[in-house]
Amino acid sequence: MNKKTIEMKDLVPLLKEQLDAGKTVSFVPKGNSMKPMLRSGEDMILLKKPEGRLKRLDVALYYRRETDAYVVHRVVGFEKDGSYIMLGDNNVQREHNIRHEDVVGVVTAFYRKGVMRSVDNVLYRIYSSVSVNTVFCRHLRNYVIGGMHSLKGGKREDKR
Repeated sequence: MNKKTIEMKDLVPLLKEQLDAGKTVSFVPKGNSMKPMLRSGEDMILLKKPEGRLKRLDVALYYRRETDAYVVHRVVGFEKDGSYIMLGDNNVQREHNIRHEDVVGVVTAFYRKGVMRSVDNVLYRIYSSVSVNTVFCRHLRNYVIGGMHSLKGGKREDKR
């Protein structure tokens, strides 16, 4: 099977067209912000058009205006105006004011090594909850790693 890399800005109109037609779409995302749930360039996600507003712990593909990029992150809260607060499972910085109209699709499942894992699975729901409720551990991890790099005299390249 031939693989072709397509930029998200070019792929999203095709995804929206299929989602608006009631179909599910899939693609392999790039980036480490959703580790360990999603491994960059390896795991494939399945998206559907959201049925109403997203719920806490949903994972969605959305447009982030500040960086002019499409991102796959998890809903961790809601602003007073109803917009979403999003966070990658491997990130410490929350993204605020993500509007519902910027959401392209919501993840229903993902494939790892050919095995489908539904977001409705009980173990996945436990993982999601633990991930969101242990963000402080990521801060601690980054602090310790940053300190270790300082001791070595090197710079930390991973910017989260």
